[in-house]
Amino acid sequence: MKVTVDKSAGFCWGVVRTIDIAENQLDAVNEDGKLYCLGDIIHNPMEIERLRGMGLETITREDLTKVRGGKVLIRAHGEPPSTYQRAESLGIELVDATCPVVWKVQERIRKFYEQGFQVVIYGKKDHAETIGLVGQTAGEAIVIKSLEEIDKVDLTRKTVLFSQTTMEKETFYKLKAEFQKRVKELVVDSFEDEAVEFHAKDTICGQVYGRDKKLREYAAQNDIVIFVAGRNSSNGKVLFRICQESNPRTYFIENAPELKKDWFEGVATVGISGSTSTPQWLMEEIRRKIEDGYRGS
Repeated sequence: MKVTVDKSAGFCWGVVRTIDIAENQLDAVNEDGKLYCLGDIIHNPMEIERLRGMGLETITREDLTKVRGGKVLIRAHGEPPSTYQRAESLGIELVDATCPVVWKVQERIRKFYEQGFQVVIYGKKDHAETIGLVGQTAGEAIVIKSLEEIDKVDLTRKTVLFSQTTMEKETFYKLKAEFQKRVKELVVDSFEDEAVEFHAKDTICGQVYGRDKKLREYAAQNDIVIFVAGRNSSNGKVLFRICQESNPRTYFIENAPELKKDWFEGVATVGISGSTSTPQWLMEEIRRKIEDGYRGS
């Protein structure tokens, strides 16, 4: 049985940057120091546990008063302006590791909001990134995730449509088409053009959508695929569905103990892939587990 790890899988550059910042900060703190992260640094419990072992402690917004005067990492998902204001009032030193792509979306949303646009965000209302995006509009942005929710929007107002960076394009383009029919003054925002006019592009991260073709090809080349991701990863859910479309024998796991022996019976080739928040070391660990425990099943 041949077992391979998808070369295009693993951390996107934004996550790599955030993890690097965290590790560098952990190396820099002295014995009396402490580094906190506001929310899970990424949506992968195995990587969270690795960093916890290095001294990174995860906290919530409610915990900020308990770490007054401490050092807190802002993860790749970003935060709303209110978090920065509260941290300043508490004397907390923030280490901002917001993904530059997310930061750019925040900046664009703030600009359109200040110009009087109704801001609509295609995303998940309770997702950390979306909370940060909505915060750029004093909480006024409208979050939708399906065509059925369009009625939440005032279709008579000038409107700009954005996307959470890890959402899927298929639904986004359906929303865009429907808004084009029903909204007289509509902007579907792009990074490239600063002009306030209609654009066909979106704010979905290219490293998420760009993996589509490669992942489909990789999945089709293997008898089965083990897809590794945190269950709370939006990006992981999108990429898993893409993988499963090309290879129905795709199995979602979070860690090696979830592997099942009967998956490998009569299998000649096994592919291992993952989300943009899945660490390379974890996929390699799962590869070794399969080779050691299931080869020849």
